[in-house]
Amino acid sequence: MRNILFVLLISASLQGCFPVIAAGAGAGALMAQDRRTSGAYVEDEAIENKSFDRIGKQYKNTVHVNVTSYNRKVLITGEVPDEATKAQVERIIANIQNVGRIHNELVIAGNSSFTSRSNDALITTNVKARFVGDKRFSANNLKVVTENGTVYLMGIVNRAEAAAAGTVASGSSGVSRVVELFEYAD
Repeated sequence: MRNILFVLLISASLQGCFPVIAAGAGAGALMAQDRRTSGAYVEDEAIENKSFDRIGKQYKNTVHVNVTSYNRKVLITGEVPDEATKAQVERIIANIQNVGRIHNELVIAGNSSFTSRSNDALITTNVKARFVGDKRFSANNLKVVTENGTVYLMGIVNRAEAAAAGTVASGSSGVSRVVELFEYAD
């Protein structure tokens, strides 16, 4: 039942169907099942929010940057116009309190299209749905980010869970590559 609720929350939140109060209740329920401490969960939210704010102030709409934090490890994806901007975006994030390791996966390119981003959202939804159906690991312990067909997996897992998640993700429709950025519990 929890896994079904998880999929419904993800699906509905992508469509903007739940009021803020329900999203908050859903986040609290998901946090209770997360392997991160509640402090790390809150810090991850703060890191993401501060990153978006600072990058937005610096670059406005001239870059497409996504920042995902999981247990204070940060994944940066998207497109920037040049190497200098790529390095500067990483510096901006590195200067945020409590940021640990940074995985800078930005590419030098023009901003991706709405179609490309929509396709990535669909891939992410498909991978998450397949995770819920797999009984070898809990989908609640994984974060999935898709950028230009590449699926990035983050989370605190054991090696068997990591292998299973990688296999499930790589077999999902539209996935061109899987990058595992896991923190291992064993």
